Amino acid sequence: MKRRHQSSLALVVATSLLGLSPQAMAKDLRVAYAGSMGAVMDRHLGPTFAKAHNVQYQGEGQGAYGLAHLIAAHKLRTDVFVSITPGPIEVLIKAGLVKEAYPVASTAMCIAYSPDSPYAKDFKEAAEGKVPWYEILQKPGVVFGRTDPKTDPQGQNIVFTFMLAEKYYHQPDLVNKVLGPVENPQQIFTETSLLSRLKSGQMAASSGYLSAVKSLHLPYITLPDQINLSNPAMVKDWYSKVHFTLNVDGKPKTVHTQPLVFYAAVPVDAPDSQLGMAFIHFMTSPQGQAMFKETGYNPPKGDVLK
Repeated sequence: MKRRHQSSLALVVATSLLGLSPQAMAKDLRVAYAGSMGAVMDRHLGPTFAKAHNVQYQGEGQGAYGLAHLIAAHKLRTDVFVSITPGPIEVLIKAGLVKEAYPVASTAMCIAYSPDSPYAKDFKEAAEGKVPWYEILQKPGVVFGRTDPKTDPQGQNIVFTFMLAEKYYHQPDLVNKVLGPVENPQQIFTETSLLSRLKSGQMAASSGYLSAVKSLHLPYITLPDQINLSNPAMVKDWYSKVHFTLNVDGKPKTVHTQPLVFYAAVPVDAPDSQLGMAFIHFMTSPQGQAMFKETGYNPPKGDVLK
């Protein structure tokens, strides 16, 4: 299935590139991506592709839901949109702005911690399996950071992780003990600043995608598949058992778990759709996949979204 999708994508790109003149290629490639992807996009994939195709790379990283709504409202035009989880892509499919999206990588939830925190030794022991990680997070003085569940899938996913952890570890009320309210302003930061704040020691620990945490060479605690949302095979019988409600624009919205797969799409109003398709093909190529692997990502999982 995966090979057939890649072959189909390659054919689309090859056909598109035949019509590109050198002048057409000498322009900007605009990529809007989930904020956690900054390292792999801005240091590896974007610059490498730009050099090979004689274009200027422009990357913008934010919460994927926030980006999707900007694109849907025609406030942001981009050649490629890369989302974490299907949710933000589905926003654009529903709006008629995306016809299909391709899986390009995957990741897992983890708990990242600061090497300069007074609790770093405790978290290291938790990472080695000597003590339960959730007990360290409940120690007085431990500051935990996460992102906004209204605008960022990671903000939702860490809540799901703790809800699943309650069941998996038989720890009632764990969500409230560590996270407090779902929308807790004392813990919420932008996705692009969360790990940099952690790295600088402004907090003891934070939520994180394993890919982004590895990219920044931060220490982390690996979580089992039962709670890290990485395994699409567990969605139906396990992950789907948890959900919660957010207040969005004054209305309640119930959100559900989705597997942590990165999808790339070219919006129908992209400034240069041919260039966008070429970049997606590059991400799924052996060279692109090697860059994902080197920066902590897992191979893509699942099928094309339509």
